[in-house]
Amino acid sequence: MRIAVGIFAHQEERRIGLCLASLPLDRADIVFHVLVNGSTDATAARAREASGGRANVIVHDMAAGGKARTWNHFVHDLLRGDEDAVIFMDGDAEIVAGSIDALTAALAARPEANAAAGMPVNGRSVEAYRQSLRDERGLFGDLYALSGRFVAAVRARGLRLPEDLVGDDGLVAAWAHTDLGRDADWDRERVLACEDAGFRCEAVSLLRPSTLHMQYRRMINYSLRYFQNRIISDIMAGEGVSGLPVRMDALYGEWLPRFRPRPLPTGWFDRRALARMRGKR
Repeated sequence: MRIAVGIFAHQEERRIGLCLASLPLDRADIVFHVLVNGSTDATAARAREASGGRANVIVHDMAAGGKARTWNHFVHDLLRGDEDAVIFMDGDAEIVAGSIDALTAALAARPEANAAAGMPVNGRSVEAYRQSLRDERGLFGDLYALSGRFVAAVRARGLRLPEDLVGDDGLVAAWAHTDLGRDADWDRERVLACEDAGFRCEAVSLLRPSTLHMQYRRMINYSLRYFQNRIISDIMAGEGVSGLPVRMDALYGEWLPRFRPRPLPTGWFDRRALARMRGKR
């Protein structure tokens, strides 16, 4: 079985070593692509050190940032195209031993499925998130897998995420559920919740101010994702994947007058997200 792993890393010099240490880098049947994007710190250098010079660990140091843009480059330009499964994960996550095999085995056992989700294993709301993945069959960008057949279909149709989309998991999950169609084609069983695959993220702590700053930025991004997803949902309900824009901001002029912040405390971050969308960040 041929497996490729894409590890998305932006400004992760502190965490990338831990991430790579959690991976089976000695597996010759897996190619690991460390996708360092838009980083000005030592992420790429730390990744090369952690790779131990292994030929199957390739560090790509890309000047342009953005996860969606990097996702497109990985899928369309870096993959060979003959993979049986492709794993996507974040460079600040550590995965549970055996997760890659669990994800690929789940997809192999259910050939009609397009994707399999890894499960969170830490955090205050971990059980709620795990149950949500079981019930709704979404994906977390921290760890998920796509079948090689599905990735080949994405490549064949030239489908790309809008390059300024915040995150990748929501839209990729919709693509998987609809089999690259419209919301009317939605089938929950096309995405699997893989109980034996898990990831661990750094916990937010008052004792580590850097994690608080990280969480603050993350909450603004969650709000921006909320508004972008409202636009995406409208497109997927109508035109489907063929109606997706090259960039989300091409549609902001039409949609911003419809958006209002939600009640506090979420509204605090919504206001900052809307200001960013208006170019007043």
